Amino acid sequence: MERSRMNLPKGPDTLCFDKDEFMKEDFDVDHFVSECRKRVQLEELRDDLELYYKLLKTAMVELINKDYADFVNLSTNLVGMDKALNQLSVPLGQLREEVLSLRSSVSERIRAVDERMSKQEDIRKKKMCVLRLIQVIRSVEKIEKILNSQSSKETHALETRSPLLTGQMLERIATEFNQLQFHAVQSKGMPLLDKVRPRIAGITAMLQRSLEGLLLEGLQTSDVDIIRHCLRTYATIDKTRDAEALVGQVLVKPYMDQVIIEQVVESRPDGLQTMYKKLLEFVPHHCRLLREVTGGAISRFREIAGSLEAALTDDLEDAPAGSSFCLLASHKTWSSLQRCWSDAMFLPSLAHRLWRLTLQILARYSVFVNELLLRPISNESAKDIKNAVVTGSKDPSVTQGNSEDQGGGPSETKPVASISFTQLVYVVADLDRLQELLPELLETIKPKLEMIGFKNFSSISAALADSQLSLSACMPPVSSRIVRDLSESCFSYLKSALEVPRLYRRTNKEVPTTASSYVDSALKPFYQLQSGHKDKLKQALIQQWLEDALSESTHKYWETVSDILHSVRKMEESLKRLKQARKTTPTNPGGSGGGMSDDDKIRLQLALDVAYLGEQIQKLGLQTKDIKSFPALTELVAAAKDQTTAEQP
Repeated sequence: MERSRMNLPKGPDTLCFDKDEFMKEDFDVDHFVSECRKRVQLEELRDDLELYYKLLKTAMVELINKDYADFVNLSTNLVGMDKALNQLSVPLGQLREEVLSLRSSVSERIRAVDERMSKQEDIRKKKMCVLRLIQVIRSVEKIEKILNSQSSKETHALETRSPLLTGQMLERIATEFNQLQFHAVQSKGMPLLDKVRPRIAGITAMLQRSLEGLLLEGLQTSDVDIIRHCLRTYATIDKTRDAEALVGQVLVKPYMDQVIIEQVVESRPDGLQTMYKKLLEFVPHHCRLLREVTGGAISRFREIAGSLEAALTDDLEDAPAGSSFCLLASHKTWSSLQRCWSDAMFLPSLAHRLWRLTLQILARYSVFVNELLLRPISNESAKDIKNAVVTGSKDPSVTQGNSEDQGGGPSETKPVASISFTQLVYVVADLDRLQELLPELLETIKPKLEMIGFKNFSSISAALADSQLSLSACMPPVSSRIVRDLSESCFSYLKSALEVPRLYRRTNKEVPTTASSYVDSALKPFYQLQSGHKDKLKQALIQQWLEDALSESTHKYWETVSDILHSVRKMEESLKRLKQARKTTPTNPGGSGGGMSDDDKIRLQLALDVAYLGEQIQKLGLQTKDIKSFPALTELVAAAKDQTTAEQP
C-alpha cells in the first residue's frame, strides 16, 4: 500500500526498464534482470541503473533540502504523539461501527431500488411489445384500407387490365409495409402476431404481384416514369433481387434463348462470332430504359466516396503541391465537393442526391477531425526539441534503433495511429480554409439548382451554414490540444528551476549575472510555431495560442518558484536557529567567506530567470500583463530580490 503512494522521479526515455517495476509488491531482482537481458546487454543495464541511481540520489537530496526544517523539528513534533493516537482510537472505533451500520442500511436501500428498477424495466419491455403489436395491427389495417379503397374505385379498370396499382399508390404502401415489417420482426414470437401473419402474407403477395405487373407494363410500354416508380418501390422494401430475377426471366432469358442456338454455330462458319456480337448488343439495345433510369451515377457516387475514404486514413499525408490545403484529407474533401457540382458530374434528375452527398462529405470530414483528437501526439515537431534536450548525451538514432529492437512484437502488428504537433496545426489551418471556401461552393451550386427550377435557396444556405457550424465546432478542441501540448513542452523546461538550489548550495559558485539556459529552451516551441506556420495560420490565432499556452505554463512556473523560495526561506531560518542554539553568529547563513549567501544567490538567479522570460515573451509580440500569473511571478521574485539586497552588509 505504501509503495503505491510513492512517486519515483521520472528518468530519461531511453532507460531500458520501467521505473514502476521497482514499486511492485512482487518485485524480484532475478526476474527483473532476466527480463532486461532480453532487450539489452548487461553493460547497458548497469549504465542505466547507475544513471537512475544518481537521479534518485539527487531527488532525495532535493527532498531533504526542500523540507529541511521539518526534518530538523521532526523529533520535537513527535513528543506525545502516542498518547494522542491512543485518545483517538476509541472515537475512531465508534465511528467505524456507525459507518458499517450506515453502509448496511444504504446497501439495503440500494437493493430495494434495484429490484424496483428491474420491475420497471420489465414493464417497459412489455409495454414496448404491446406498442409494437398495436403498430403492426394499425399498419395492416391501413394497407388493407388503401387496397380496398383502390379496388372499389377502379373495379372496372382492374377487370379490363391486370390487377395493378398505380406507382404512387405502391410507394405509399411500400413505405407503410416497411414499418410493418420492422415492427413484425421486433414482435417475433408473440402469439398475436401469428394470428395476423395470414393478412401480412396477403399484403406481401398483393404488393409483389402489383410490382411485377407494373414493371412488366413499364418495360412493354417503354414508360420511364413507371419503371422509376417501380424500381424505387423495390428498393424501399429491400426487394431489388426480386426485380433482378423478374428482368432476368422476362427480358434476359427470352433473348438468350433466341440468340444462343446450337444449330447456328454448326451451320455457319462465323456462327459463334455472330452469336457473340448479338450478345454484346443486348445491354445497349434492350436494357436502354433500365440504364437510363439507373444510369452511371451510382458508380460515380461510389468513386467520389471511395476516393475520399481512401484519403481519410490513419496515415496523414501532405496535400499535393499547389493545393490551398495542408493535408491530403482536406484537399480530397474539397475536390470531392467540387466534383459533385462539376459539369461532367451534374445531372438535373440527381440534384437531390448530389446535395445529400455534399452534406455527407462535410459531415464525414467533421467526424474525421474529431477522430484525430483521440490520437496520441507523436514525438515530432514541438516535442522533438524537448526530447533531444532531455535525453542529452544519448544519440537519437541509437535511441530509435533500441526502441525498435525492444518491441519484440510481430512485424505485422499495426502501430497505434498518432498525430504530430505540426499535423494538428495543419488541421486547424485546413478547417479555417474549408470554411472560407463554403460560400464559393454555394455560388457554384445555385446555377445548377436554378436549371431544375429550384427557388428555395434559403434552405440550402441554412443547411450549408449548419455544416459550417459543425466544422467551426471542431476548432476549439483542436486548439485546446495544441495549447496543452505547447504548455506541457514549455513547462517541462521551466520546472528545471528546481535544479537552481542544488547548483548554488555549498558549491561556492559565483554570483549569478545571467539567466539560466532552461528559459531559452522553454520558449523554442513558441518561436518555431510563430516562424514556421505564419503563412498558414492567421496571426491572431497564433498569438492567442501563445498567450494561452504561456498562461498555463507560467502559472505552474509561479507555483514552482514559490515553492523553491519558501523552501529556501525555511532552510535559512532552520540554519539560523541551529547556529543560535550553538551560540554562533547567524550572519550569512549558508554563505562562504562573508560574501553573498547561497540562499541569496538562489533568489537572485530566479529573479534573473523571470526577468529574461519576460523579455522573451515581449519579443514574441505579447504583453506580459496579458500572461496570467506572470505579474504575480514578477512580484514574487522582486520581493525575494529586495530581501537579498536588504540582507547584504
